[in-house]
Amino acid sequence: MADQHHAGLDWEDLRIFVALAKYGSLSATARALSVNHATISRRIQSLETALGERLVERRPDGYILTASGMRIVGPAHDMASAAEAIARSGSDLLQGIVRINAPPGLSHGFLAEQLARIVAQHPGLDIDLATDFRYVSLEKRETDIALRMSRPLDGDILAKRLVAVGYGFYATADRCRQLLDGEAAQLIGFDEANAAIPEAVWLAQHFPKARIAFRTSNHFMQAAAAEAGAGIALLPHYIARRRHSLAPCQLEYAYPPREVWLVSRPQDKKDLLVRAVIDHLVALFEENRELFEE
Repeated sequence: MADQHHAGLDWEDLRIFVALAKYGSLSATARALSVNHATISRRIQSLETALGERLVERRPDGYILTASGMRIVGPAHDMASAAEAIARSGSDLLQGIVRINAPPGLSHGFLAEQLARIVAQHPGLDIDLATDFRYVSLEKRETDIALRMSRPLDGDILAKRLVAVGYGFYATADRCRQLLDGEAAQLIGFDEANAAIPEAVWLAQHFPKARIAFRTSNHFMQAAAAEAGAGIALLPHYIARRRHSLAPCQLEYAYPPREVWLVSRPQDKKDLLVRAVIDHLVALFEENRELFEE
């Protein structure tokens, strides 16, 4: 890299480069920074010209960093964090977008409502909550924070155990009484598309002959079906305990607890916005521990 290139660095170019590396697409970066696509493209081209290296590569599903981009994104990110700290000094305002990926049941049954309250407390904070069963990569910057239902095995990540999620069988009081009177358990389970998730596999192994009277894709909808009297559902406590029309039923086997882990990137430890949302999430699960655990 020639020395004369360094003198021409523009901070705004670096700021937009860091944002594009974080969000991975022109549209997401434009929303986060309130600029248009053309401005982002122009700024990235300006930075590449100043450094004399190609920093990003366009792919059908967004942008990825080249080897040169990966080399400078860390120092550029530190500069961005320092600038944000200066800009926010004397103010407790959180401004910007943070992307969170979490399982559907956890999102619908708990996170959506709680995170909405955080946004209401901080008018400058935007939360993008995505629900997906597929593996989402933090390294590829597909999300800023991920909540996972098992201990993560990724390489260069930060992982914190939040809570152990307890499970139980729940149904209406009438269904539970029928079970006590000796009637066979009529279960609510997962549809074929979700037959490989741990809870579905466990049910198939431990209750192979039970009738599955209602099938759907996630715990949140299974709870609704149980409330309507369709059968007995294996539910996380945090969903069932908030529905007063459901009662716990005792079956022969008990599903073991699963752990919720919060996963983030090491380089985001200095990102004030991501750090603030992580702190909110940690406090949120701690305050609601009794809702989750046995």
